[in-house]
Amino acid sequence: MAKPLCIIVGIGPGNGAAIARRFAAEGYATALLTRDPAHTEPLVAELPDARGYVCDAASPASIHTAFADVAREQGDAEVLVWNAGSGVFGNVEQLGLDGFEMAWRVNALGAFAASRLVIPAMKARGQGAIVFIGATASVKGGARTAGFSSAKFAQRGLAQSMARHLGPAGIHVALVVVDGVVDLPRTREMMPDKPDDFFIRPDGVAATVLSLVRQDRSAWSFEVEARPFGESW
Repeated sequence: MAKPLCIIVGIGPGNGAAIARRFAAEGYATALLTRDPAHTEPLVAELPDARGYVCDAASPASIHTAFADVAREQGDAEVLVWNAGSGVFGNVEQLGLDGFEMAWRVNALGAFAASRLVIPAMKARGQGAIVFIGATASVKGGARTAGFSSAKFAQRGLAQSMARHLGPAGIHVALVVVDGVVDLPRTREMMPDKPDDFFIRPDGVAATVLSLVRQDRSAWSFEVEARPFGESW
């Protein structure tokens, strides 16, 4: 019997890799999409039934090509996790038009394009899950997040619209608001004095994503906030 397939867009050393490992451990085949193959090659070597694909999350054409390759080589996805979420930071006076547009393309347009490619097969099966990885900027616009928060607000609105539309078809759409600093080598370097409990562990985020995918449909969650227990909010 073929394994269920989880497509993860946005593979890096943090949440993306952790989500891939968690779903692989739970018996999923994984399709790992990112612009830089260096992020996927170690995971492909490590995880059973994992394949890597080059994909620019800001380009609908690149997304279409990558998803066509996934469908041909691995079949239809039962789970899509949109973890791509880059953005250029600056206030409204500092941020250029290109940076503003790029944040929207990665966080909203790309997510829209990818979702449309997996929905038909999910509807045909009567089940599926699409999980968006959000951020503090999904619900709060900071002075220096003029572009990022605009894009994350758009992503949140898209996800909410999709959840209302697709829920009756058996497709669970959810948003994980990652509210805090993710534990990465670069964040540790930037904040060397912070204790371990200050950071969000990627493994914890991955566990939250898996729990959403496995929720009983009589009690689905849409928006889940993930933050360290000591985080001020």
